[in-house]
Amino acid sequence: MKIVIIGGGAAGFFGAITCAETHPEHEVILLEKSRSVLSKVRVSGGGRCNVTHACFNNRQMAQHYPRGNQAMPALLKQFDAAQTVQWFESRGVKLKTETDGRMFPTTDSSETIILCLTQAAHRAGVQVRTSVGVKSIAVQQESAPPFSLALLDGSTLHCDRVLVATGGHPQAQGYEWLIQPHPTGAPHAIELPVPSLFTFHTPASPLLALAGVSVPKAGVKVAGTRLVQEGALLITHWGFSGPAVLKLSAWGARDLHERDYRFTLLVNWLPDLNDESLRQEMNQMRDRHPKKTVMGAHTLFGLPQRLWRQLVGQSGIGEETRWSELPKKQMNQLIEQLFRSSFAVAGKSIFKEEFVTCGGVSLDNLDLQTMESRHCKGLYFAGEVLNIDGVTGGFNFQSAWSTGFIAGKHIGRRNS
Repeated sequence: MKIVIIGGGAAGFFGAITCAETHPEHEVILLEKSRSVLSKVRVSGGGRCNVTHACFNNRQMAQHYPRGNQAMPALLKQFDAAQTVQWFESRGVKLKTETDGRMFPTTDSSETIILCLTQAAHRAGVQVRTSVGVKSIAVQQESAPPFSLALLDGSTLHCDRVLVATGGHPQAQGYEWLIQPHPTGAPHAIELPVPSLFTFHTPASPLLALAGVSVPKAGVKVAGTRLVQEGALLITHWGFSGPAVLKLSAWGARDLHERDYRFTLLVNWLPDLNDESLRQEMNQMRDRHPKKTVMGAHTLFGLPQRLWRQLVGQSGIGEETRWSELPKKQMNQLIEQLFRSSFAVAGKSIFKEEFVTCGGVSLDNLDLQTMESRHCKGLYFAGEVLNIDGVTGGFNFQSAWSTGFIAGKHIGRRNS
């Protein structure tokens, strides 16, 4: 049996390796359109490769997927984060867990993961062919082999089974060749693709001069919606980035797309306090340290000095204003700035290596126990081509490992 995997990314490699190791009697061919494989693995995590997340409760893990969270428990039951760690460690790649739960190779190099995957594929007998793109899939189930792949160079490749692991596409046209590969089958439903995991542009923000300043925990909210997240927040020369913004963009991907990425962002710089507790602390400063300036109190609230001074200034409080001299009106304005700073978002930027797509092949098309199409026998899907995406932190790679493993395990079965 000849099995072709289309796509040389994480899911494609994991599917090819699993298939070749589980079914060594079959011929397994992996096709990659570009000149090199695993390019996203190479740049992810700043070149360190965030392999997975140290969350070993599958239901909790599933809650980190804005799309696919209903399906992920069933997928993780077959191959989860613990099995991912064991898979790599059994092949000599040890992983470490950072304080935020992200897991990286101890070498802090994505090349370690790439070498592991390419060597495993070679040992298993996978034929890796680069610079080979697939233009279309034709299926005639009554013929043998049933699949005919039209390649971009004009040639044709025939095979018995196909695993599509081509990754996400930012435009709906990128999925047209997959909509109905079987002439008599129902079309594969495609969820409209839109960007996920992006940063916010706030060109009118008074904080742009503070580029590089970050806070370990802030609350971010899209005004007029229920979209709210907490996490580290980074001020950039174009607006805002960091885990809080990336998570917000992931959960709000469709909503923000519909708003054309123009909305009001509210930032709570002190999410662990409320109006009453903050006001109490300020009154204590007035009583205990009446001669100290408000500008010098950044350490009290744990905010970077430059950010604190900016927020104090925006509240109409002068450089030399002491706590004993702070008018109630300015105190109220400062509290408002600290809890509800408002910024006009006017666009987005794709977050470099962490770019993922919200949307893709609908999971309703698939048997989630095997990743085989319900409409076309012998056609399987894995990875980001599916309508599954997670927040930043190793979750997208985990869905690639999980779906790739499941597809690779089942695609070579004679009775499938």
